[in-house]
Amino acid sequence: MLIQSHIRVDLATFDGPRKMGFLDRLLELIGFGIGIPVGLLLGFFIFRYFAPRNFKEPTTKLIEELDSNTLVDVLLELPRWVMNPDFERVDWLNKFILHMWPYIDKASCKIIISSAELTFAEYVRKFQIKSIHFDRFTLGTFPPKIHGVKVQNSNEDQLVLDLALKWAGNSDITLVIKLLSLQLTVQLVDLQISAATRIILRPFVPTFPCFSVLAISLMEKPHIDFGLRVMGGDIMAIPGLYHCVQDVVRKQLAKLYLWPQTYEIDILDSSIGADRKPIGILHVKVVRASNLLNKDFLSQSDPYVKLSLTGERLPSKKTTVKMNNLNPIWNEDFKLIIKDLASQVLQLRLYDWEKVGAHDYLGMQLVPINMLTPFEKREFTLDLFNSTDPNDPDNKTPRGQITVELNFVPFFDDSKKFSKSFDNPGTGSSQHEHEAVSFCGSGLLLVRIIRAEDVEGKHQTNPYVKIIFRGEQRKTKCIKKTRNPYWNEEVEFVLEEAPVKDMIHIEIMSKRRRLGFLSKESLGHVDMNLGDVVYNGHINEKYHLINSRDGIIHLELSWKVV
Repeated sequence: MLIQSHIRVDLATFDGPRKMGFLDRLLELIGFGIGIPVGLLLGFFIFRYFAPRNFKEPTTKLIEELDSNTLVDVLLELPRWVMNPDFERVDWLNKFILHMWPYIDKASCKIIISSAELTFAEYVRKFQIKSIHFDRFTLGTFPPKIHGVKVQNSNEDQLVLDLALKWAGNSDITLVIKLLSLQLTVQLVDLQISAATRIILRPFVPTFPCFSVLAISLMEKPHIDFGLRVMGGDIMAIPGLYHCVQDVVRKQLAKLYLWPQTYEIDILDSSIGADRKPIGILHVKVVRASNLLNKDFLSQSDPYVKLSLTGERLPSKKTTVKMNNLNPIWNEDFKLIIKDLASQVLQLRLYDWEKVGAHDYLGMQLVPINMLTPFEKREFTLDLFNSTDPNDPDNKTPRGQITVELNFVPFFDDSKKFSKSFDNPGTGSSQHEHEAVSFCGSGLLLVRIIRAEDVEGKHQTNPYVKIIFRGEQRKTKCIKKTRNPYWNEEVEFVLEEAPVKDMIHIEIMSKRRRLGFLSKESLGHVDMNLGDVVYNGHINEKYHLINSRDGIIHLELSWKVV
């Protein structure tokens, strides 16, 4: 009995803890399942209703609402193709420059050195300097980077590119100056440039690379940073000198190359493919001739003079005929357009006028234009020869003499190339001076007929252009069977005064021949007031043709003042 009672007690003590452990685990599970959702719910309400009340949402502003200082900080480093949709991103061009940079570096250095040598020669001549030369000149191994390109639309015969350029190079430029017994070494290091540049390729020619001049300008003052060492010492560390030198360099570069000032690099010779532009007027006065040959049997010669310039296709100008006279006096004035002062030559040819048959040749003489000093009138008395061949036996025959007065007057825009009195184009009064001169004095009116579009006649369209000005009529060549003709022809009018109140009539005509009869038809015209051309100096526009449905003509007009 005692044994059994002990056994019951032990079993009872064993089952009690098992029941309590199961209940505890059940309560834990219930508490965990209820506590987590309740805790999340309480936390949400606490966060929602007890959050700090002084919290402010971040504010956003439109870019135009920012003040100037903040705007500069935000936009300073952004490339042009981000800020301006007109600029294009040109990663391909930067890769091209990267591969070509070693060759561009050498070519650029040669151009810069050759240009600088002329300036150095002037300093050597003016000051007590023995010599100035570059000891080392390289732009380094890091090419500039283009941050955007914009192509400008233009009616001119040129391509205009605006480049946003940045360059931080490792250039090494060392200049040696020998002054008396002292030799100074100036080194330019750590050159950095940020600039908005304009590159113009002009004019287009049918010879590779299809343009003859590369013109470079600055569209704004550039940002330039560099180090300057003299005799090995960094002079830019001198207080106040750094900013002073930076400012002087920026102003000088802007004065020389800020648009419309340009730095031009000749790619092709001006005589290859490109039309030479007029640079001035040659005033010729045929005074007299003496002791001319007598080509007539029963009387004396009837002489007259033909004048022309080499390289021109225009018809020769002629004096009047002096009947039965071997010592004629003309005193007649002529004006010829000069396009190349270095190479053009005035040709004088004398003939004996004949009523029937060819006119007899009396003699000739040449006068190189480069013998003349601009604005200086000179008189020449020249012996006449049969030809320019020194071995010509007919040159030994005396043919008399001719006397002429010559005066070369350059156009106002080109005068600074020939006269020291125009050497200061940067003065503020130059623009007003140009405007004042444009309305007075003689000059040259240039009318270039470029092309037409959508011209249409009732019959076959064979267009040409007729220009009527002050009663004088000029014509272009006829282009057959086209509604979009291209002429690119230029006509010139030498005038004694500015055509401020004059009109010019430009009309497109079409002609055809049928059954032996020539018929003409007007395809449209424009009447232009030349006052705008005189005031602006140059106009290049497209005009809608009057009495034409869709016709357009492209004209370029220029007024050049002497």
